[in-house]
Amino acid sequence: MNAYDEYMKEIVKPMRAELVNVGFKELTNADMVNEHMSQATGTSLVMINSVCGCAAGLARPAVAEALNEVTNKPEHLVTVFAGQDQDATYQMRAYFEEVPPSSPSIAIVKDGKLAYFIPREQIEGFPMEQIKDHLVEVLNQVTA
Repeated sequence: MNAYDEYMKEIVKPMRAELVNVGFKELTNADMVNEHMSQATGTSLVMINSVCGCAAGLARPAVAEALNEVTNKPEHLVTVFAGQDQDATYQMRAYFEEVPPSSPSIAIVKDGKLAYFIPREQIEGFPMEQIKDHLVEVLNQVTA
């Protein structure tokens, strides 16, 4: 591993922890993604994490707060990290071929099918509260 990779690994630790600390499981390779997507029943909240401070810095706390407010929590909370776990991110995006790649982004998957997708364009530039409210509304509909 080169010095840049080591540096980035350290930089993203708190960004990873922000989701892991609220119950997300990191899927760090394509096999983990395939295993989750083939076996998970019910609802999965998939956070495509990223380094971008302007959007991901809003998305992570919005997701964490939404989970505190949502009526029925998703059965599964998983995350891939764009730019860091590239194989995992590529594989996860393959399950959402109908939407262009976007990071950060939030996908809601129900019984293996994409039920809803919040792209970066609906995160960046919006207040954290609005992103959270959007996610709560969608989760309450999908998990009802």
